Amino acid sequence: MPTIVVDVMPKAELLDPQGKAVSGALSRMGVENFSDVRIGKRFELTVEGEVDDDVLATARRIADEVLSNAVIEDVVGIEVVP
Repeated sequence: MPTIVVDVMPKAELLDPQGKAVSGALSRMGVENFSDVRIGKRFELTVEGEVDDDVLATARRIADEVLSNAVIEDVVGIEVVP
């Protein structure tokens, strides 16, 4: 069965306290290669049957209306994985 993966991230202009905490932890560990960390959410929607344009449109609607908070988050990716 195919799966639709939806990635949601905090809006770029908003602070990400979890990302800042991880970034600080990396710095304390001596890891200096990464300048910033942002933490988001990943949702996996298992599809019964084929993924067509209607199913993708429904996934987009669900992502916008249920899986993300449009005030503080952006849906940054929707992809089908086998």
